[in-house]
Amino acid sequence: MNSQQHTNVKIVTADPSAIGLFGLAIVTFVASSQKLGLTEGLGLVIPWAIFLGAFAQLYASILDAKHNNTFGTTAFGAYAFFWFATASSWLVKLGVFGETLAANADGAQLGFAFAGYLIFSILMTIGSMETHKVLFFIFVLIDVLFVGLTFDAFGVASGVFKPMAAYAEMGIALLSFYGTGAAVLNNHFGRVFLPVGRPFGIFKDRS
Repeated sequence: MNSQQHTNVKIVTADPSAIGLFGLAIVTFVASSQKLGLTEGLGLVIPWAIFLGAFAQLYASILDAKHNNTFGTTAFGAYAFFWFATASSWLVKLGVFGETLAANADGAQLGFAFAGYLIFSILMTIGSMETHKVLFFIFVLIDVLFVGLTFDAFGVASGVFKPMAAYAEMGIALLSFYGTGAAVLNNHFGRVFLPVGRPFGIFKDRS
């Protein structure tokens, strides 16, 4: 009989949360500047939405899948595709795909998309309670962002909800920058250089 020997090879990959959070930080930083009136137009927001908001988070999602991290894979992947869709919507609005498509765009459809992402984000917020507190508060601000975007897209009290979305988005950017720094430096120095806060410890059985 021929004996067969099996060798298990473990492939170690780096934690992708830093690059995913950096992509989120940059795209929300740039996009919020437009919402807050600090910059104008969407032409130069779109590349950052595609390459940082979309591709960077998609890359993090793929790497998290290799870590068997369902939460990270789903969250980064879902928001990556959000930014692909958002960038495409802006291109439609700007008439890149033709005047007919731009003229037939119904902003309320975005409202339903934002509402769907709000539901998803609330679920992710619950999950983030068992990661760390910086990520939890990022998700809370994402919830606020989608509340603002949803009501604004439906034309409800835009004077209130549009600024709400803008400030929440800027808050997401700043907290994500901090989260990126913590993910890199804590690992690099092998100690807690930037604290992120312990999980709430409510849902997971820690016995």
